[in-house]
Amino acid sequence: MALLLYRLGRFSYRHRWLVISLWLAVMVAVGGAAAAFHGTMSNNFQIPGTETQQVADKLKKELPAASGGSAGIVFEAGDGPFSQAAKDAVSAALTRLETLPDVQSTVDPFATQTQLEQAAAELAAGEQQAAAGRQQLEQPAAELAAGKAQIAAAEQQMAAAGMPPAAIEAQLGQQKAALAAGQEQLDAGTKDLDAGAAQLALAQRQLDASQGLRLVSEDGTAAIAQVQFKTSINGLAPEVRQQVQDIAGEVSAAGVTAYASKEITEDISELFGISEILGIAIAALVLIVMLGTLIAAGLPLLMALVGVAVGVGGTFALSGAVDMSSISPMLALMLGLAVGIDYSLFIVNRHRGQVLAGMDPEESVALATGTSGNAVLFAGLTVIIALAALVIPGLPFLAVMGLSAAATVAVAVVVALTLTPAVLSVIGSKLISKRAWAKAAKHNAQPGHESEDRARDERRSSHGWGGLVTRHPVVALLAGVALLGIIALPAGQLRLALPDGGSEPVDSQAYKSYEVTARSFGEGTTGPIVVVGDLPAGLTEAEAQAKQLDVADALRSVDNVSAAVPVALSTDRRTAVFQVIPAEGPASASTVQVVSDLRGNKTEIADATGVSIGLTGQTAGNVDVSAKLGDALPPYLAIVVGLSLILLLLVFRSIVVPLLATGGFLLSLAAAFGAVVAVYQWGWLGAVFDVPNPGAVLSFLPIILIGVLFGLAMDYQVFIASGMRESYMHGESAKHAVRSGFSHAAAVVAAAAIIMVSVFAGFIFSHLTMVRPLGFAMAFGVLVDAFVVRMTIVPAVMYLLGEKAWWLPRWLDRILPDVDVEGAKLRTTGAGSDAANVEPVEAAAR
Repeated sequence: MALLLYRLGRFSYRHRWLVISLWLAVMVAVGGAAAAFHGTMSNNFQIPGTETQQVADKLKKELPAASGGSAGIVFEAGDGPFSQAAKDAVSAALTRLETLPDVQSTVDPFATQTQLEQAAAELAAGEQQAAAGRQQLEQPAAELAAGKAQIAAAEQQMAAAGMPPAAIEAQLGQQKAALAAGQEQLDAGTKDLDAGAAQLALAQRQLDASQGLRLVSEDGTAAIAQVQFKTSINGLAPEVRQQVQDIAGEVSAAGVTAYASKEITEDISELFGISEILGIAIAALVLIVMLGTLIAAGLPLLMALVGVAVGVGGTFALSGAVDMSSISPMLALMLGLAVGIDYSLFIVNRHRGQVLAGMDPEESVALATGTSGNAVLFAGLTVIIALAALVIPGLPFLAVMGLSAAATVAVAVVVALTLTPAVLSVIGSKLISKRAWAKAAKHNAQPGHESEDRARDERRSSHGWGGLVTRHPVVALLAGVALLGIIALPAGQLRLALPDGGSEPVDSQAYKSYEVTARSFGEGTTGPIVVVGDLPAGLTEAEAQAKQLDVADALRSVDNVSAAVPVALSTDRRTAVFQVIPAEGPASASTVQVVSDLRGNKTEIADATGVSIGLTGQTAGNVDVSAKLGDALPPYLAIVVGLSLILLLLVFRSIVVPLLATGGFLLSLAAAFGAVVAVYQWGWLGAVFDVPNPGAVLSFLPIILIGVLFGLAMDYQVFIASGMRESYMHGESAKHAVRSGFSHAAAVVAAAAIIMVSVFAGFIFSHLTMVRPLGFAMAFGVLVDAFVVRMTIVPAVMYLLGEKAWWLPRWLDRILPDVDVEGAKLRTTGAGSDAANVEPVEAAAR
């Protein structure tokens, strides 16, 4: 492989304009495809086959008017309760919203609240009338009873006096007829009262069902309106979202402030923000410090941008044909920038050192591609394997996310191996500053500098960080493991969910909407649960209504349910829709339990009411996604680790090194989880990382972090350990090879890690809240993995093991193909034979 890449590097160097032209053509083609075929991004994380999706599909078929997405808009009065003018302004805005093509209907909070209050008042009045009616019937009933008693007594007296029955009937018949007529009137009145009582009981049940649900706050200062769309919320175009916000904002003229919920305000049309640009700027600064010139520093950045343009552009081009979440291009962007800079940097840094040592530029580029490029190739393969394996859990949105990111990383690898040599050919000697050239020339002109270089290299390897670690390997090992173990402790309380408005920045409209809604109506109003019931066939309207209320009563009996309201009934009276309001927000642990309890009570509700229920809606869907992702973690981790172990076995031809690499990754992963829980779930350093409302961790963060961090951790393992293996294969003792190999790789690996951490950290303050914890987790994970695991624990263990670190059974050595990651075949064939010991020369040139 090293020889093949050597030839590829030479070809790219000699045919630089052909290679550059081909990449320009690819960029233009991908850009045109992205512009022509891109679709609307969404945050639709539904999983086909789950109850949530099945019920949603059924609802769309049987009750289309209730199947579209809905979102809330909170209106807050400026000073005191709403005035009539303010109420009119809100109603007018909602009426205007209904004229939008994408809006199905709106719910006017003031009209609906008035209806609820009128219903309560009418119920109270009806109960008073019923009580008065019963009182009115009490006297006639008493008179009838007295009359009946008198007639009965008279009849007994006449019979005792010996009067014949006919005479008795003739004398009392008229009075009996009058009593019968009175009884008939009394029965009719009682029947009417009973019918009225039944209606009152039904009205009372309806009122009970709506208890806990308010659309206007009790103090009259806030109102929440519902907007029902014809399509799902995730399918709304950015311009439609903006239209809704603009129309709602017109109420400001009446002294009212409108806050649209997160579902409406979420802007997923932009990838870059200020913080992301700042992260790239820090990476550029590191490159300038390391490489010495703007041209040299700009080269890795340019390569990363080309890779991102092609990879992310291709992702956008497919978004019109594939349902794609907004985080897919964001993940591809993060990884494309980070690995694109790093992979190019490894080749450029190797070439720079070799040229300063006096190597011919063409030979240097070819050799750098064959050696460092070989490490880049296998490091990239581990990242690609880890990301592509995201298809294994069977979650469509996750598969698209993983494949798009894997494709972008693959492009970054190809760019590093082809375009970087071509651009290096164009740049030529401008890669290195005149000062560095002068120092290198002076150094190379000194007689006997080779031995001085070797001595300097020896001193550097024994006195730097690698020397310190290998002088105290047991202390370094225990300290590193203890540090990561302590940081990992919070990971045991990891709780997963999808973010709600409470996790948005405090100055955002979405957060203010969440905060006002939670304060005025309860947190549960921000995330209602939709329950769909299948009613028996052949029910009358009254029977169907009674069934709805029976189900609502059963739903309301579940712990932590504030309200359960029937909201829709199909025309055939077979499908009913209920809105269940939990006590707390959609991402809270209690709401997750409510979803579980509702599903657990299905059989009980069906037995009691004859109605089978199913759950759907955003809140239930989020719970399903989190549960599915949690279940997918163990097999995913096993498959990714297993495949990568095989790849590392090929690269290092050792049993111990792959196992050590994997064990170190597990430590880094646990520490990253612990830090995420501490910051985003517990709120530690919340002011620093802009976490105003700590809550559950993003549900698909763990599985993405496993894939990404494992790939990147193996990157650094390849670069660090390949340097050690290269020294070992060239005749050094195993322990000495640890020091010298570490010394040669440490500077570039440290710079690469700082660059990657900077790029990821730029996303910690992204305008997309969903991306923030992911950026933090990857930045922190790379930080501890590079500096604690790869640059401390790994060299300590390798030094302690000595020769045993490179042990491989003979039978396995015979059957494993030799991928030659250290480039030994290049020396055997004579290619790059003058490349020995270039690191000291580069150090002298600085």
